[in-house]
Amino acid sequence: MRTPKLAALELRRFGRGRLPRAALAALLLLPLLYGALYLWSFWDPYGRLDRIPVALVNDDKGATAAHEKIVMGDEITEGLRRSETFEWHEVSAAEARRGVENGDYYLSLTMPSDFSRRVASSSGGSPETGALQVRTNDANNYIVGQISRTVFSEVRTAASTKASRSFLDRIFVSFSDIHGKTEKAAEGADSLKGGIGKAKKGSKDLADGLADAGAGSGRLSAGLKKLDTGAADLEDGSRQVSEGTQRLADKVDGVADEVGPFLKGNEKEIGDTARLVADSASAVRDNLDTLARTAPAAAEGARAASDTLNEVHKARCEDQDPPLPDAACPDLKKAKDAAADVAEVADDVSTLVAGRNGDLETLDRHLGTLEKQARALADRSPHLSEDLATAVSKIDELNKGAGKVAKGARTLHTGLGTAKKGATDLDSGIGRLGTGADDLEGGMYKLADGSVKLAGGLHDGAGRIPDYDKKDRDRRTGVMADPVRLASKDLHKAPNYGTGFAPYFIPLSLWVGSMVAYMLIPPLNRRALAAGAPAWRITLAGWLPVAALGVLQTVALMSVLHWAIGLEAVRAAGTVAFLFLVTACFAAIVQWLNARFGAAGRILVLAFLMLQLTSAGGTYPVQTSPGFFNAIHPFMPMSHVVDALRRLITGGGLGPVWQACAVLGAFAVGALALTAVSARRRQVWTLDRLHPELSL
Repeated sequence: MRTPKLAALELRRFGRGRLPRAALAALLLLPLLYGALYLWSFWDPYGRLDRIPVALVNDDKGATAAHEKIVMGDEITEGLRRSETFEWHEVSAAEARRGVENGDYYLSLTMPSDFSRRVASSSGGSPETGALQVRTNDANNYIVGQISRTVFSEVRTAASTKASRSFLDRIFVSFSDIHGKTEKAAEGADSLKGGIGKAKKGSKDLADGLADAGAGSGRLSAGLKKLDTGAADLEDGSRQVSEGTQRLADKVDGVADEVGPFLKGNEKEIGDTARLVADSASAVRDNLDTLARTAPAAAEGARAASDTLNEVHKARCEDQDPPLPDAACPDLKKAKDAAADVAEVADDVSTLVAGRNGDLETLDRHLGTLEKQARALADRSPHLSEDLATAVSKIDELNKGAGKVAKGARTLHTGLGTAKKGATDLDSGIGRLGTGADDLEGGMYKLADGSVKLAGGLHDGAGRIPDYDKKDRDRRTGVMADPVRLASKDLHKAPNYGTGFAPYFIPLSLWVGSMVAYMLIPPLNRRALAAGAPAWRITLAGWLPVAALGVLQTVALMSVLHWAIGLEAVRAAGTVAFLFLVTACFAAIVQWLNARFGAAGRILVLAFLMLQLTSAGGTYPVQTSPGFFNAIHPFMPMSHVVDALRRLITGGGLGPVWQACAVLGAFAVGALALTAVSARRRQVWTLDRLHPELSL
């Protein structure tokens, strides 16, 4: 009998009654129940997280930052409710703690009372970290705790980003304020530069004026010194003359009767004295004219210098905006005060001359009379003895005039002494003022250069300080608050959790289908064994029915996964064709284990399944497993099946698919060959076959 007929006989047995037909139907649906129900149960668990009850505790009392009230707890609560990540229950802290402990809530999220204050402290002097408190209970569910760590990490990042945006926004606003203030400072520096330029010109004019005033005061001081010297001589001479005339008058008046012989004997001496008096009176009259001419001019020059300094001080230190630097105004004030003192002294001299103008005229008149009388006496001295009476009268008049001259000379010398001292002080003060003005002028040049550099530096600084408008500030704040973004790109992304795990559970269900099939169908056809058929025919006769059932199981499973659950494979036809190869390979392996080891083979089939599941890397990467599983991973057929199905369902290169086809083909051929060897051995009866040690 041919091999296909032998295989058909095995399947025909299931149509002889209700129970066999039910067994065949169950056999066809078993992979569907195992694979489809399993995938359906957690097809998209992350899409249903909003059904997980979670306690939310908002104890945040808010805070104030930059005169603005912030309540980060309310903002986060509103954001969580909009996100619908979990089923949020806003409760008290005690209720949340009790609910997590009892299992009413899988976990809790608490925002403490000082949460906003700590977040706002980032812009203060003592920044603190705000802490979101998460309480989990792995006794309720371990996976939920793992999910929550991911979710709350995103919540923490969002809260940190928001806090950073607020803080950075204030920084950028401060930049704009600094920019504006610096621009105003630069404008002020420009004004200062202009004012200092004017002050620099004024200081030069001041220095030039003081130089002229110094020259005039020097001439005035020198002239007054000469006048003072002449006045001293005049005072001494007039005093001597007055004393001489007084003695002469006393003698003449006392011994008028006896003076004749005296006059006759002293005519020459009297003549000389009279001429001396006449010459002295003439000299005094000349000096009086010089004093009268010089004093008003000197007073006027001193007043002009004082007025100039007053105007300069007022313009540079009182009215100018901004005023001269602090170092310049005090020196200028000293110069102004000294000039005022000099002007006052000069005015005193001028007033003395002007106030004594009548006295000076009288003195000049008396001096003229004295000079005239003295010359007349000198001319008449040879004849005094002849005209005694006349001489006595003239001597008395001469004595009176000499006394008046001596008194006037004394007054003049005293006034000129005061004027000389004032002129000396004036000359010295103007000299100091000139030195100060020169220093001021030099300082003003330096100040002008410094103001130019200051204005330039402030303008340059204002240009370097950023000035952000609201749009630019928002953009920069967003970037700095979250400077590193994860620009992820999923190549061949699985749309949901179930699709990602389908490559793992589909081969698992097909293996279970083959395992159960060989519980109902013998791995080796008994009729062929009894008839002594070739071993390869016996092998194929036992393999083909299960392989055919595997094809039907695959069609049923993939149909339900696609049309009922929603599995979308990128290469649907290739996936189904590959699964036909998978079920054929699995059937060959299970057949060999059952044919070779008999009842113990069923246990080995289950054990081999466990080895494949733990080393296939269907859930976590195999690299995360212990070394044993990494060692057997390349040699397990399901490892290659999982890798190939991932490329067929979600996309990607087909290299692993072709490699898996080669591996599955080799396993299938090798398993069939080993089954043929086992079939050949089963055709020889032994005591072990007659009395097996274990039967199931």
